[in-house]
Amino acid sequence: MKLEEKTISSKQVFDGCLLKIYKDEVLLPDGNTATREYNKHHGAVCVVPLTKDNEVLMVKQYRYPLRQVMLEIPAGKLEKGETPLENCKRELKEETGADGYSYMTLGSYVGLCAYSDEIVHMYMCRVDGCGEQHLDDDEFLNVEKIPFDKVVEMVLNNQIIDGKTQVAILKAKYLLDSGKI
Repeated sequence: MKLEEKTISSKQVFDGCLLKIYKDEVLLPDGNTATREYNKHHGAVCVVPLTKDNEVLMVKQYRYPLRQVMLEIPAGKLEKGETPLENCKRELKEETGADGYSYMTLGSYVGLCAYSDEIVHMYMCRVDGCGEQHLDDDEFLNVEKIPFDKVVEMVLNNQIIDGKTQVAILKAKYLLDSGKI
């Protein structure tokens, strides 16, 4: 059975700073029609920054939609004119003050494919430590150094529930343990 849906019409119903919400009418594989609502997003990056002592630079920040403080790896949305790697380096520097080196891609992550086309480009790198943060005016976060194995344990114990962080940490763990990097 064919699974693809064909767009009949598309209308932007909300145009915000972050969210660009569309409502489309689609032709289903069986010939019927349906409505699809989704967010068009220009993408994001995240990075697992490891110190020489195998600590991860993590950030704690309040996430309004969940109404709670979340522990995550440094991340941010893609900016026009930057490659994902350039964006990643900039976000790491802004959020932690760290300069990374020996960057390695961990692939891509799509976390909300039912209603968003956002793709998160994941990286890992080495860092020598933190420096001065250069946060956006509306950005407030704390940096914590946590031993890598402790972060893995926190992911597995559901103490870290952010999806991009979970995937990137577990991929980095596998690659390090298997000697692939």
